[in-house]
Amino acid sequence: MSKLKFILVVLVGYLCCCCIAQAEPAKSLAADPVLEKRMLRLTEELRCLVCQNQTLADSHADLAIDLKNQVREKLASGMSEQEVIDYMVQRYGDFVLYRPRLFAATWLLWFGPLLLLVLGFGFLIWKLTKHRTEAALEMTEADRQRAVEMLYEEPTDLKGNV
Repeated sequence: MSKLKFILVVLVGYLCCCCIAQAEPAKSLAADPVLEKRMLRLTEELRCLVCQNQTLADSHADLAIDLKNQVREKLASGMSEQEVIDYMVQRYGDFVLYRPRLFAATWLLWFGPLLLLVLGFGFLIWKLTKHRTEAALEMTEADRQRAVEMLYEEPTDLKGNV
């Protein structure tokens, strides 16, 4: 009977936890839905400095929430989206941009993968053509004679016994 009570207590506890832990959808913090939409669009262009592989819009880190609030405040104060981006870049550097700008310092970042792909294909083609030219070499008469001798030799084991 005590096993049944234990299972009942665990089941009731589980159900209580499920009722308490129901998630609610995120509420919009801006009174103006247009402002909130602008803020979301803008935070999709900015990188979370904590997560580094997520946009501010996708991140739930405390710093990301603070930065989203800061973007919302800047937009509400009348700054344009470009002015907010410039402010964030000035404060946190180009790293805050989810899609870095194209200038001399980021050429390798933008074109490096393409360069590696071209170099890889070039190496593959070089290796294949080199192998093909080596395989196409003619056999000398001595090589042919040795091949014929090997074909007609008596088979032997590793000790040299016939």
